Amino acid sequence: MIKTIRTDASHQDFVKLVKLLDAELAVRDGKDHAFYDQFNKIDHIKYAVIAFENGIPISCGAIKEYDKRSMEVKRMYTVMNFRGKGIASVVLAELEKWAKELNYKRCILETGLKQPEAIKLYEKNGYLLIPNYGQYIGVSNSRCFEKTLK
Repeated sequence: MIKTIRTDASHQDFVKLVKLLDAELAVRDGKDHAFYDQFNKIDHIKYAVIAFENGIPISCGAIKEYDKRSMEVKRMYTVMNFRGKGIASVVLAELEKWAKELNYKRCILETGLKQPEAIKLYEKNGYLLIPNYGQYIGVSNSRCFEKTLK
C-alpha cells in the first residue's frame, strides 16, 4: 500500500531519492546537466512529498514558490521498478492539494525533451504546455507546463 507524507527537503529519504534523480538526469541530460542542475538545489524547498511502499521510499516531489500565485513543481522522481504504476500521479496530486491549501492558484513546471515519461505524466494530469518561463526562455530542450488549481 502506498503512503505519502508531507515534509521538507531536509528529510533523509527525500535527499536519497533526489540523489538518485540527479544521477539519472546527469546521464539523460549529458552536457546540459550543469545548466539544469543549478536550478534544482533543494536547500530552500519547504514543501516535499515522499511516497512509501511498505516503509520503503519510492517516489518524491516538491513545490516551491515561484510567485505570489504560483508554485513550481520540482524534484519529481520515482524509483525505476515502481514506474508506470501511478505513484508519481499520487505524489503530484498531493503537491497540488498542498499548493491549493497554501492559497496558490496554479502549479507550473519545467521538464526536458529527454524525459518523455515526465511529459506524459504532466499531460495525463491536466498540465498544459505554456511558453518557457524564467531561466528556461530560449532553452530548446525545455518544455514548461501549468495547471490551474481548482
